[in-house]
Amino acid sequence: MSHQERKSYLALTLATLAFAACFSVWTLYSILGIELQRQLNLSSTEFGLLLAAPIFTGAIFRIPIGFLAEKVSCRSLFFWQMLSVVPPLFYLPYVETFSGYITLGFLIGISGVSFTIGIRYVTDWFETKHQGFALGVFGAGNAGAAITLVLVPLVVEFYGWKTIGTVYGFGMIFMAILFRLFAPEVNAFYKNKQQTKSFEFYWEPLKQLQVWRFGLYYYFVFGSFLALLLWLPQYYVSAYGLSLTQSLALTLLFVTSSSIVRAVGGWFADTFGARTVNWSAFWICMVCLFFLSYPPTTMTVHGVEKDVTVAFEVNVWLFTLLIVIIGLAQGFGRASIYKTIYDYYPHHMGSVGGVVAAVGALGGCTLPILFGLSVDVIGVYSACFMLLYGVLALCMVVMYFAIRAEREQKLLKEAIANNFLEKD
Repeated sequence: MSHQERKSYLALTLATLAFAACFSVWTLYSILGIELQRQLNLSSTEFGLLLAAPIFTGAIFRIPIGFLAEKVSCRSLFFWQMLSVVPPLFYLPYVETFSGYITLGFLIGISGVSFTIGIRYVTDWFETKHQGFALGVFGAGNAGAAITLVLVPLVVEFYGWKTIGTVYGFGMIFMAILFRLFAPEVNAFYKNKQQTKSFEFYWEPLKQLQVWRFGLYYYFVFGSFLALLLWLPQYYVSAYGLSLTQSLALTLLFVTSSSIVRAVGGWFADTFGARTVNWSAFWICMVCLFFLSYPPTTMTVHGVEKDVTVAFEVNVWLFTLLIVIIGLAQGFGRASIYKTIYDYYPHHMGSVGGVVAAVGALGGCTLPILFGLSVDVIGVYSACFMLLYGVLALCMVVMYFAIRAEREQKLLKEAIANNFLEKD
């Protein structure tokens, strides 16, 4: 392995670790929120708002940070972004009100922009044919949510809820220093590009509808993944009566499998085509969501001599199997979408990648709120999966017509070219 290759893999490794650390902070409320819901007596809608607070900030700031990452050192930007979330983490033990936790959630949410910075940092270290794999490995940093699912209960058991912020604060300081000391700086090609490209160059692709279509797809494969990892712990507790420990263990299975498989999804996207992988992932999720959307039902059939009662319910084991399958499909989908973005916009991974990441993260912000509203309004726990089914159906309809329009445009161009050849 050459010196340059070693630097590339070192950059990828440290960026992935840093992203995992930031992601664990970003999803901290998924576990902390369960205790806060009990202490503050929150409704489902209020609980959704609590979960959405850090996700909202991480989503909207991905756009300006994406443009900034095109013009400055991503290594330095990553370092300062990690340090910026340390003060609110240290202040977390002193908050006692719902509004206070919402406000602090907004500040902690800065950790969510780490994905945009890391994507821009990683892409300059690998050739085009390896981009899907590299971005998939980096995206596996979503497994940082597993850190929260494992670490928080341990901290609570030995030191209590009030120490969580302090533990996470010191952890972020350690990760920031580690990244600053050992992560290599971007290569000379990127430094030259920084000096020659204008702001308009990075803004131009955002005028294309295609970028926002990619954002819609990412809204489902990442936004719903993020919303589910926030929502599942309390869903298991409320819908199936499991203990918090059991709920966290099953949620951990969903998170880790979906995150780790993202690297495999990147390889599949490199090998079989990103669009094929994405379309297949959508169909798998559609089938699973159909069954998850069905609420526990008891039907009475009035027979000739007696009534026949038919009951249908997705038990906890079938539910977990379907959720894990959805997570695996989403992992493949997240990798394939960013491979697609690189195929179309290789020189705009900060700006275009930041916008798509922001739209996806908004799914993690808006969906928990909509989950809570749907449960409060409809009155069944599976209402959240009905909502996801509708979101996915919209994504698939949009993708279908986009693919058809692209094929028709290609055929039209070929026909025009052939006519010109005949005239010649």
